Parts: sequence; C-alpha cells; structure tokens
Amino acid sequence: MGEKAEIIIADHLLIPRSSQSTESNKTGSWRFLRPRYDEKTAPCSAACPAGEDIAMIEMLTTQGLFKEAWDTILKENPFPAICGRVCFHPCERRCNRGEFDEAIAIHAIERFLADTAARNEFKSSLEKQPERKEKIAVIGAGPSGLAAAYFLAILGYACDVFESMPEAGGVLRWGIPEYRLPVSVLRSEIVRIEDMGVRIYTGTSVSRDFLSNARGEYDAVFMGCGHSRSRKLAIPGEGLEGIEEGIVFLDRIRRGETDAVKGTVAVIGGGNTAVDVARSVVRLGGKALIVYRRRRQDMPAFEDEISMALEEGVEIRELLAPVRIDRAGDYFTLTVQAMRVAGEETDGRAAIEPEVDKADEIVIQKIFKAIGEEAAEEWYNPAERGKQRLTLGNSVLVHRDDGIVVAYGGDLTNDTKSVVHAVASGKEAAMALDVFFRKGFHAIQQELAAYMVGNGPSLSMETYMKGRRSERNHHVVAYDEINIDYFNLAARITQPRLLIDERKKTFGEIDLKISANLAIREAERCFNCGLCNQCDNCYLFCPDLAVCRDDSLQGRHINYDYCKGCGLCVVECPRNAMVLEEEGQ
Repeated sequence: MGEKAEIIIADHLLIPRSSQSTESNKTGSWRFLRPRYDEKTAPCSAACPAGEDIAMIEMLTTQGLFKEAWDTILKENPFPAICGRVCFHPCERRCNRGEFDEAIAIHAIERFLADTAARNEFKSSLEKQPERKEKIAVIGAGPSGLAAAYFLAILGYACDVFESMPEAGGVLRWGIPEYRLPVSVLRSEIVRIEDMGVRIYTGTSVSRDFLSNARGEYDAVFMGCGHSRSRKLAIPGEGLEGIEEGIVFLDRIRRGETDAVKGTVAVIGGGNTAVDVARSVVRLGGKALIVYRRRRQDMPAFEDEISMALEEGVEIRELLAPVRIDRAGDYFTLTVQAMRVAGEETDGRAAIEPEVDKADEIVIQKIFKAIGEEAAEEWYNPAERGKQRLTLGNSVLVHRDDGIVVAYGGDLTNDTKSVVHAVASGKEAAMALDVFFRKGFHAIQQELAAYMVGNGPSLSMETYMKGRRSERNHHVVAYDEINIDYFNLAARITQPRLLIDERKKTFGEIDLKISANLAIREAERCFNCGLCNQCDNCYLFCPDLAVCRDDSLQGRHINYDYCKGCGLCVVECPRNAMVLEEEGQ
C-alpha cells in the first residue's frame, strides 16, 4: 500500500467501514457552549395591559385550535368578545411584525375566536382553585369590578357584586354605543362570569357606611365604581337649559329613550365619550362638530374611532377653547378662544396658550359637554390613610384601621381609561388580595413582581397559578432577534366594515365578522416571538443528531452526550426560542 491511502481493485474504490458503533465517542465532551430551549416573552404580550399570551393565541389559531386559543385568552382576560371589539389594541403597536411589513390584526383574531366560541357554544376549560373561606364584596359591575370578581372566583373566593344600575356592565352597558358593542355580546360575557359562581345584585346602591359595616360579612372589598360624573367647563352659560352631558346622552340612547337630532350640534371634548357622542348625533340625523382645545393628534380618543368619525362626516375644530355660552331662541352661541401651541407637555401632548385677540363665535342648535368624567362620590376614590397603603401598577390597596382591606381599581386608579386597563386593575387586585390572605400585606408587592409579563406592569394569572407560562423567560424578544429569513412578506387583512353611507343610518355593529380562513391566514403571519412552534429547524440543522423528538410538552430535547455546542440550532431558530450559553451556567 505504501504511499497510497486508497485501495483500487478492478477499477473500484474501496472505502474502509467500521463494524462497531460510534456511540461510545461522546462528542458532547468537547463542548464549552451549551444550547437549550428557552421560551421568552413576546412584545405584544408585554404591551397588553391584560398580559394576554398573544403569541400562543396566534399559534393555536394557525393550527385551527380555536377552542384552545379562546381558553388561552380567558386565562388572562374574561372579555375576549368585548376587547376584540372595543380595545384600542396597544399590543399591535409593539408587534415585531410591524417592522417587517405590517402588525398582526390581533384584535380581529380575538374577536373571531370569541364569536366562534359563541356560535359553537364553547364552555371554558379553566380550572378553579380550591374553595377559600374568605368572601369578597365588589362595588360596581363595570369592567374592573367584573374582572376582579372573575379572577377572585378562579382563585377560589366567593364574590358578591353590587351594582346600582338595573343591569350589569357599567360603561360597557351604558356608555359605549351599540354600533361598537352590541348588548347581546356583553350579556354573554357576563353570564360566563355568573356561571363561575359570582353573584351580581343589580339595582342595589351602597353608601359610605358599607365599608365600615362590611367587616364580619366580608373579608375584603373591591371598589370599581368607575367615573360617571361629568366634569364642569367652568364657563358662563354652562348651566343653560338644553346643554347636556355627553355621558347622559349615551346612556339615554342605550335605554332607547332618544329622539332624532336636528341641526348642528357642538360636542366639547376630545376623548372617547366626545367621539361616541358625535358619531351618535350623526346616526340620529344631526351634524356633529367636535370642539377641542388642543390638536387632533393630542385627542385622548382612540385613533381608529377618530378616523371613522371623520369618515362619517364629523367635523373636528381644533385649538379652540370654549369661554362662554349664550342662548337666543332655539340657538346657542358658543364663544371660543383660539389657542396656539407653546411647547410640549410631559405626556407628549401640546402645551397651549391663548392667542391674544383671536376669538370666534359658533352658532349651533345643541351642545354636549364631554371633557371627561370623575367619581360620582368622593368616598369612591382610594383612601389616603389607613394602617397600610400600597399603590400598584393598576390598583391601590388600603388596609383600613378597622381591619378590612379595600382594593380600588378601574377609572379610580388608572390614568388610561380603557376597558383593558380596567381588566388589568381587576386582575391585579384579585392577585394582591390572594397574596394578602395567604402571606400578609407586606408580601404583596414583592410577590406580584414575580408574575409580571416581561418588565410589567401587566401580570399573568396563568403564571401566578403555576401554569406552563410560568416557565417562560421574562426577556422581551426584539425584532433583531427574529430570524426573518424564514418569513415572507404578506399583507395584513383588511377589517370588513359596513359601508359609510350604511353605518351613518344605523346603530348596527360596524365591524363585520371575518372567516376562519382569514383568521388562520392572519395568525400565520405572526412571528410567535419567543415560542417554539415545533418547526423542526433545530432537529434538521443539528450536525450531531443531538436533537431528539419526544412526547413532552416541548416535543423535543437535546442529548448533551453528543451536542458539541456549535450553536447552529440557536442561529436557525426563527423565533428566538433557544439560547446558547456557556457550559456550566
């Protein structure tokens, strides 16, 4: 054989072959870097005040597992059908897909799942904790009170909810127009909460004495009364007959007590109530004019609602501050002061000041005030003193001198007045009360910090109850951590809506349902940031065959006897569901 490394016989190449297994050569001993599966947090979930597991919801939807996806929402939010309609979806602004082409239509998928659940009469698979001896009173059956009762029921507590109105729902029932939230949708969500054992007493008002007398019958109280009293303009003529509160107008519409509106109507304000009033005026036959003292981009109303209002013919007059109202016969004269931008406030909105000698008069048939609401009674607000007081991300807890603990949530504690923020406060308060009963007041803040979604302030009830989500890393996946080579550009679905001319004539729901095919197609666009969807890239790219499939929840494991730590699996993971770290960490 001499110098030749190969043997040639009859023009054939003979290749040496071992007759023994190479399993004894455990190449993993060469390793100084170690890959492992490490599921992380999607930015949409961190941005969702309710902390929904959005990446998992989209993954399940992609697989056609609609019931499981709906159940996943219910772990963190009792109102998928409501939030799928009225939430301003801050999650979509943080969606990594938005840097690639367009953000996922998360709210449309959530609504689809809720409508599918209703149509197929799905029953929730959520498991409640063992029954507790403590009993909680909830004041107010709005979104925060109902959410608090829902999560307390999951944690095993008996809840009585007291509501002064003839029907539960709060702003969901009386303050959001039918074209955004049909009453049948609201009622079905509330029935699910009652089915969990929550008792709701409607037409039942409580007084200040309730808190003092609750001790003995209740171990804690949740205050979720909301803001229902309109703020004053504090200008001459404000009290003239015919000038109405916007929130009262919306309430009358929901009761079916409103007649047609004629002529031009001024709506003073820039929040969601102002926009809802203006759009309702259009549907009742009037011409709506919103008067706002700052710029349109400074309006606290949701951008989608503002855009649709403009489509429907609502006019917005910006940088005008009302200074006086006069009446002459059937008309009002609204005197307005022109304002100009004089910088920027800490919240990013324009700082404004009057333009000297620039005033105008607007002649209209009717005026609605909608400059924001406040608590109807001062005692609804969080008490300033007590044995102990704790301010959390979305709620306030006060351990009163008489021994009872009172949790405050919803509009009473949230800077952002939205349904999903109300849900967040109800959940946070429920978890805080559970920690109080189990470990004491001093343990609440530190205990809840462990259940934040990402860096908070959103909390996860699934994590709190030691579900699979509790195994996740709090790290929020950034766009540059996604391997975008595995994704194709795809357009976001367009939300089907009633034609403009149709919706101006009716209070029927504007946004229409999407099909299962559309929902799946949209969910497929999701990066599923930080989650393993068992795409098998790690299995296919491993040069050592060290990735092994199994029957675990993860669906695979790494055989470290043979993994050399090359990191190919980590690099080729599309969703950043793996990590490469130093051996021994």
